Amino acid sequence: QVQLVESGGGLVQAGGSLRLSCAASGRTFSSYAMGWFRQAPGKEREFVAFISWTGAKTYYADSVKGRFTISRDNAKNTVYLRMNSLKAEDTAVYYCAAELYRNSAPPPDEYDYWGQGTQVTVSS
Repeated sequence: QVQLVESGGGLVQAGGSLRLSCAASGRTFSSYAMGWFRQAPGKEREFVAFISWTGAKTYYADSVKGRFTISRDNAKNTVYLRMNSLKAEDTAVYYCAAELYRNSAPPPDEYDYWGQGTQVTVSS
């Protein structure tokens, strides 16, 4: 069992930056690929970023490519999402998710574990 807890959300002005963290319980974090997703009010949950279980591969949604960076620190059982040049359309609840031994980003329904989410609000 893996429990995921997101933090780092908040209110920021357009053009600003935030770093989200997702802390995982358990001693097998390094075996899990991690994804970040977001859901805005009235919209479907959408993929944001993915990092493979080895950390060697990362993937991003086109809408965040060049602005967001996903990284992981296995010693701290934590995955991060650095978000720069934030836009109003980045406003959403951000979720992290975990899936064993993936090297490419799976669809959302294939992730084993999800966090509760953290709110990011970007004011224009």
